[in-house]
Amino acid sequence: MANELSDIFAISSSALKAQDQRMKVIAENIANANTTPSAPGQKPYQRQTITFKNEFDKALGAYTVHVTGVKPDTSDPIKKYDPGNPAADGQGYVQTPNVNPLIEMMDMNEANRAYQANLNTIDAARGMVLNTINLLQ
Repeated sequence: MANELSDIFAISSSALKAQDQRMKVIAENIANANTTPSAPGQKPYQRQTITFKNEFDKALGAYTVHVTGVKPDTSDPIKKYDPGNPAADGQGYVQTPNVNPLIEMMDMNEANRAYQANLNTIDAARGMVLNTINLLQ
């Protein structure tokens, strides 16, 4: 039983690491949501997305989650009319990042819930270990 409980810690830890990296990507997107290029023709910040993959861990005999990569979102930048901006084109439009703060906040809430669920799993397994130790004393 002890080995199976330690497996729970390893599985949930892999999920915690993945959600931690996801939060980092979301934070970067939110931080750059309102940035603009410094000159006309320059590209704005591109929203980043993260992908996960489940991998079978032979030592654990279970699937764990891993980040497979962080890639740019290839959707078009958002054009905003701001003729006073130094990065405005001839028509007065500035290319801004393709970041929607509402989507980022929803992703952040989902990552937070997944992180919390895995913490609860670890806490429950820890409680089971402590109860087993107390029972054996």
